[in-house]
Amino acid sequence: MEVVNLSNESIIWLSLAVAIASMITSITGMAGGVLMFAAMSVYMPVKPLVAIHGVVQITNNAARAWFLRKDVRWSMCTPFAFGAVIGALITTLFIVKYVGEFFPLLILVLLIAYTLFKPKHLPHFKISDKNFFWVGIATGSMGIIVGAIDPLLALFFMRDDMSKEEVVCNKSVMQMFAHLTKIPAFIFLGFSFIDNAYLIGILSLAAVMGAKLGVIGLRYINTKVFFTLMKLALFIAASRIVFQLIQMGV
Repeated sequence: MEVVNLSNESIIWLSLAVAIASMITSITGMAGGVLMFAAMSVYMPVKPLVAIHGVVQITNNAARAWFLRKDVRWSMCTPFAFGAVIGALITTLFIVKYVGEFFPLLILVLLIAYTLFKPKHLPHFKISDKNFFWVGIATGSMGIIVGAIDPLLALFFMRDDMSKEEVVCNKSVMQMFAHLTKIPAFIFLGFSFIDNAYLIGILSLAAVMGAKLGVIGLRYINTKVFFTLMKLALFIAASRIVFQLIQMGV
């Protein structure tokens, strides 16, 4: 069991970073999770980092979804939730010991590249609501292996039939479900959430505050600007993943 002990000064700076990351996610639709993960990585090792980040993201996304609750589409979120549970369960029990991070991240960055740079005549990843079940399986698996679910989910929300509020809300609901699967998974793998409850509580509160401020800002952003920011955030996330892949290959 790993307990993360931080100084009060470190907790203050980390809480500020978490709040800003949460606010950015509410405004751009993504990137905040990656920024939050990066900020946490400065203060804690990988094993507790993935677990604590997951719990803070549950609170963060639940708060954002609640603030935008009138925009929830349960017809796509419910199939996703079932898929996420199945994907996380299969990965935790059978796959995580045998699969490294390299190939899942490589596939992810290729999908992002397709979304950002594809010729106009090629289709977006615009799928029917019921097929979010398969997205759930992929996301649940990816969350256990590498923790990077934000860029994967974003691929399926670059679409013109949803408002910016619907994108942020439903993506938040799905991320909440995906991160929820991490709790039993990491308990099974030996991590103690109770021993780290103090830090998790403070960071979760900071995330909720950031989500609220971000949702307020979202209502004043033009839809075209929103999707441009989302593409920029996706590009930054892809660049970070490419850097990770290069480091793994060295």
